[in-house]
Amino acid sequence: MPSSEINHISQPCIYGHALSSHTERKSRFMKWLSKFFKSSADNRGVAASGQRPQFLGDENMVWRAPIRSLDDRTRVNRQKEELDRAIALSMAEDIKRPNGNRWQTKIDEDLAGNRWQTKIDEELAGNRWQTKIDEDLARSLNDDFNSAYPPYSQREHYPQGYRMCAGCKREIGYGNYLGCMGSFFHPECFCCHACRNPITEHEFSLSGNDTYHKSCFKELTHPKCEVCHQFIPTNGVGLIEYRCHPFWSQRYCPSHEHDNTARCCSCERLESWSTRYISLGDGRSICLECMESAIMDTGDCQPLYHAIRDYYEGMNMRVDQQIPMLLVERQALNEAIEGEKLGFHHMPETRGLCLSEEQTVTSIQRRPRVERRGLVGIRTQPQKLSRKCEVTAILVLYGLPRLLTGAILAHELMHGWLRLNGFRNLKPEVEEGICQVLSHLWLESEVMPGTRNNPPLTSTSTWSYGSTSVPSTSTASSSSSKKGGKSSVETKLGEFFMHQIAHDASPAYGGGYRSAMKAVNEYGLRRTLDHIRFTGTFPE
Repeated sequence: MPSSEINHISQPCIYGHALSSHTERKSRFMKWLSKFFKSSADNRGVAASGQRPQFLGDENMVWRAPIRSLDDRTRVNRQKEELDRAIALSMAEDIKRPNGNRWQTKIDEDLAGNRWQTKIDEELAGNRWQTKIDEDLARSLNDDFNSAYPPYSQREHYPQGYRMCAGCKREIGYGNYLGCMGSFFHPECFCCHACRNPITEHEFSLSGNDTYHKSCFKELTHPKCEVCHQFIPTNGVGLIEYRCHPFWSQRYCPSHEHDNTARCCSCERLESWSTRYISLGDGRSICLECMESAIMDTGDCQPLYHAIRDYYEGMNMRVDQQIPMLLVERQALNEAIEGEKLGFHHMPETRGLCLSEEQTVTSIQRRPRVERRGLVGIRTQPQKLSRKCEVTAILVLYGLPRLLTGAILAHELMHGWLRLNGFRNLKPEVEEGICQVLSHLWLESEVMPGTRNNPPLTSTSTWSYGSTSVPSTSTASSSSSKKGGKSSVETKLGEFFMHQIAHDASPAYGGGYRSAMKAVNEYGLRRTLDHIRFTGTFPE
């Protein structure tokens, strides 16, 4: 190569000639690359030192060593921008040439690959974010599930103000608490509604919004036997079965009806294991309440008997014959019933009898003493009863309360009045029914005086059975007057005896009473008795 074509410079240089197509292509590539670096160097050089590079011809150039740029962009970003700019310039050059399309295709392929890679990277990043979100959601749900509380639980160490006690209405601080029915309690505030003591057991009873100990709830709701004072047991099918008196509402186990538990012969209540009934010596027992007003001998009963005769006389139903009245034991009454030809007797227990036949009857003459083992010192005396009229005597069981004894006397005295006044051959339901009406009316006058037009025994009025009205002045029994009136216990007994008459299930006594009382309420006693006299039936 001639020496005249060589330029000597003091700085590194690049030089050469176009000798072939390959060399020419290389020269073109280097040319645009030099332009690229020229522009880049221009910018950097001007910015850094204000100096521009020195060029020696079109292909050869000389530049100074690069000075560190003060640009704050990162090296990676700058290189990326420079590479993009170089690619753009190369693409522009190749478009102008026939074979430039290959470069464009290559660049397009590279760009397309970059776009796919970017898309894949974005999707992978999105999946990673979605996975992160799913993990956070699952962790949150798991924490919520683990923090759910059961109906009855004990927890520890909750922050101040996290729960409010439904008992004391104060905040539940750190420590144990109970959860029940959607509310929270301090352990000492979760109390039984009955005994007001805290419920510490794991099981309790709930009635509405009220909580109970199981034992307290059983005491309140499970019926107890009023005889043995135990919880009434369930039957074979798991149901609580018990007996209940229709008036006294005494509840007791069914077994006590067959285990020889004593029953009061007056009020029908069963003997409780906490009390003791008094034995009357003839198979009957009487409770202490009924014993308070019991009439024990014939002499004690005479004032009551005369008071009832006065009651009849006050209604112009005077009994002219002096009918004897005797208090007797059960055995003597049963013997008299066997010798009696007339009359209809209340079964299974007859407590009074209006005799029409001559008999010898043993009556109670002296009041017995009440001791721990029962009645002692009772004295009886046989008495021959002769028939002087249609009625021989009236017999009543001894040892019954005053009001029950008076109700029996009023019933039996009505039998005597009917026979003495020519009422013959009446049907049992008619005769027993009208006698029960008089018994009920007398009880009413004693227990609830003034409730009817019938006069009370202590008043004066003009009410009569016959066509002529006569004044009625009657005195109550001496026993009631001496005591200053009836006690609440005796009044309750009188209401029970009235209940017995009204709800008697027998056709003669119960059904007859209801028919007779209906007629008396509608037509009055006088017209009802007149209708019975002429027709033998109740008016309708």
